[in-house]
Order: sequence, then structure tokens, then C-alpha cells
Amino acid sequence: MAYSGWEVTPLPPDVDLNTPEILKKSIEANRYLAELKGVCASIPNQQILIDTLSLQEAKDSSEIENIITTHDELFRAELFEEYVIDASAKEVRDYAQALKSGFDLVRADNLLTVRQILHVQEMIESNSAGFRKLPGTKLKNRATGEIVFVPPQSEAEIIQGMENLEKVINDDSVFPVDHLVKMAVIHFQFESIHPFYDGNGRTGRILNILYLVLKKLLDIPVLYLSRYIIKTKERYYKLLQDVRKEGLWEEWVLYILEGVTQTSQQTLKIITEIREIMMEYKHQLRARYKFYSQDLINHLFRHPYTKIKHLQNDLAISRLTAMKYLDQLADDGFLEKIKLGRTYYFVNTPLFNLLSNPPEMEFEKGR
Repeated sequence: MAYSGWEVTPLPPDVDLNTPEILKKSIEANRYLAELKGVCASIPNQQILIDTLSLQEAKDSSEIENIITTHDELFRAELFEEYVIDASAKEVRDYAQALKSGFDLVRADNLLTVRQILHVQEMIESNSAGFRKLPGTKLKNRATGEIVFVPPQSEAEIIQGMENLEKVINDDSVFPVDHLVKMAVIHFQFESIHPFYDGNGRTGRILNILYLVLKKLLDIPVLYLSRYIIKTKERYYKLLQDVRKEGLWEEWVLYILEGVTQTSQQTLKIITEIREIMMEYKHQLRARYKFYSQDLINHLFRHPYTKIKHLQNDLAISRLTAMKYLDQLADDGFLEKIKLGRTYYFVNTPLFNLLSNPPEMEFEKGR
């Protein structure tokens, strides 16, 4: 039976979110997040992390919505817009572009507003429908088809809820709690308002990372909870319902804080491994080739796949020179050369393997 008793109650919630359990968990989550922020700063060109990890997040976040693609399809979609690509890969690519565009807006404005949230959702869905204006939206159990939750139906209530959410996001005096605790509350509120006809889950997950950037907990958008949510999906939806039905905020906040902790640890490992592979390539290329440059290294690690035209543009060299560089790197085993139609592309195999098989989280090890 659908639960339709939840109404948009303005934030902040009338509950104590400074319990001993939450305080202890928030200290741990903030510690790992601060460590992640520091490791990110050790990468010479942070755009490498933005480009590679945003694609990983886009893939995982879309998988929650049953939009499935492979890493190969995704990376080729980034590389060959002129080819007909898998529809799921295109949706994932749109998500990654929406995330990066949202990041640019937050960094420029130092605000996270309803306008920006609308912009992100519009990029994800490739339409400008905006907030829901017609009643009838219901959330279903994906396995059984059962209606489990009916979000607010009127446009006026949706707008009122989103305006309140914007105020809480940007004005810390309204809700003076730890930022990670507030992120958990913001995520619940957004997903429960469910303001759009489609794309609410993906927009809400982008909202999480933009909030962390806004509050200076991270300099760049590299912490993504989507894989954690995928692996704990049943619990995620249950805890959302438990807050709506019974006001069980503490369990929900602890769940999100654990997600931040585990995701920070996993991302630390990924970035550390990216840095190690980069350093190995840097030492070997510098010793072997006169055409070595830091710009070349940056290019090879911004995406696992590249092609002649992209290297030509990034390094401002001729097409013939770019082809010569890539062929030499492929001949010597630093890249894999693959033919697609009448053209070729080149794969940074160690980077591809790392992103395709990232380090496990603690719960995946049976914790």
C-alpha cells in the first residue's frame, strides 16, 4: 500500500541530530574526507580527476536507475560523438556533463540554488520541463511494481519545498549542524519532494557532491556515493521510508555518514593508484622520448581512451606529429591501438583497468 502521509515539512527537522552516535560517525567521515581533499591536491592537474572520476560516478549513478552501460561503451561515447552510440552510454555521458557544469556554476557563484538544480536536471534529461506541474507521480518498488510512496502532488508545494531547501543549503544559520549531517538531511528532503517528472535520483546524487564543494569540504567533485547506494540499495530505500513514516532520522544520517567514510576510503585508493601509474608513465616516457611533456602525461590520464585529433588539439601539434607520438607509445606498449571503422583510438590500459575494477569498499569484503 502506498504511503502518502508525508508532506513537505520545512527544514530544519524538529529532531536532535547531535546524538553521540552521529557525532562519533561524523568525526570519522570528516577525517577521511579531509584526507581525500589533501590527496587530490597532490595531483598536478586536478582536471584529470574531474574527468575520469565524473565518468565513473555517471556510470554508477545511472546504474541505480537501471541505465546500464559498459566502461568500453562509455569511454568510446566520450571519444566518438560522430558515431551512433549506445543510448545508455549517451545518458551516462549527459550525466557526467551535467555534473561538471553544475560544479562550474557552484564554483563561480559560491551558491547552490534552485536555478542551478534545474539546470543540472535539464542537462541530465535533455529537456526543460522543470518542476512537476501535473499530479499523478508515484514511486514504485522496482521489484514488485507496488506503489510505496506518493510525493507532493501540487506545483505550489514543490516550489515552496525547494525554496526552503535552497535557504537551508546556503544559509548555515538556519540549520547549524555538521555539513555532512546536513547533506544527509538535504538528500532526504530533495528525494522526498521528488520535484521533477524524471531524473530526481541522479540530480539528487549530483546535489550531494555540489554541496560538499560549496562548503569547501572538497575542492573538486570527486566523492560519489552512487556505488555505495548500489551495493546497499534495499537499505537506502528502506531508510528513506523509515524517516517518512516514523521519523527515524538517526539511522538515515548514520547510513549516509558511513557512505561518506567508505566512499572516501575507496576514492583515496583510486586516486593513489592513478598517481602511481602516472608517475611510472612519467619516469619512463621522460627517459625514452624527446617528445615527453607534462601536457602529454595529463592528456593520457584525463580519459582512458584518446585519438589523434584529441592529442593534436590538446598539445597544439600537427595531426602527423600526434599520430607519430601515439603510434610510438602503442608500439612500445604504453597504449593499446584499436581500430574502429576507418579510424583508430588508443587505450591507456592500466588506467582503464583501474576504473573498470576499482578497489572494494569495506562492506564488499564482508564487513
